[in-house]
Amino acid sequence: MIYDVMAARRSVRRFKTDAPDRALLERLLEAAVTAPSASNKQPWRFLVVASRPLIASLAAAARAAVDEISRHVEPRSEAACRAYGGYFTRFEAAPVVIVALYRSLTVLSDLVDDRLPDAARARIGAMEERSGLIGVAMALQNLLLMAHELGLGASGMTGPLVAADRLRVLLEVPPSWEIAALVPVGFPAETPPAPPRKPVSRVTQWIDGGERLIFVVVVLRTQDNLYCGISNCLG
Repeated sequence: MIYDVMAARRSVRRFKTDAPDRALLERLLEAAVTAPSASNKQPWRFLVVASRPLIASLAAAARAAVDEISRHVEPRSEAACRAYGGYFTRFEAAPVVIVALYRSLTVLSDLVDDRLPDAARARIGAMEERSGLIGVAMALQNLLLMAHELGLGASGMTGPLVAADRLRVLLEVPPSWEIAALVPVGFPAETPPAPPRKPVSRVTQWIDGGERLIFVVVVLRTQDNLYCGISNCLG
């Protein structure tokens, strides 16, 4: 059942050295493109990177970006920032990295005239941008589930996008496209345990009467880092 695949899938970050063959990778992409998308625009493209030198260059770019960022945080938080940034280059050991691209949905923005107020124009732009990003996100979920079904390991990574400008150059991404995520893929060399999940009751709000949802922003400073979370309650 599909739920069993969802529940069993894990984010894999350690891989065996042998690469999946092209037929397996094509099955991942075939699963990805079955995803729904706004107006069926299918706003995705996929770059399949199997070049070891290029993967190393992508990782080097992410590492350099983390280094730059870390030099501009409070000294007491620098070590924590660098440790966190270490996760952004874990795709380096994968035999294959799939780079998911997307572009904005452009329908309403091409139809409205110059008399439309700027605020309304901005809302349209935000909607169209999110439509493209959400479309490729759904395609990525399909890809990750199929990877697990086929006995492959994979994980969706957005951390490397701290170096998005350099990644664009290395990958020769056309100007009209954006990088959504990097997905390292290979045969797993680890079996990660199930991570804790928030219960459904904690993340769900049923709106079926006169209840009102209140968001409370919680900011806590620890010794090493700053934590910001959002909780909610009924009022």
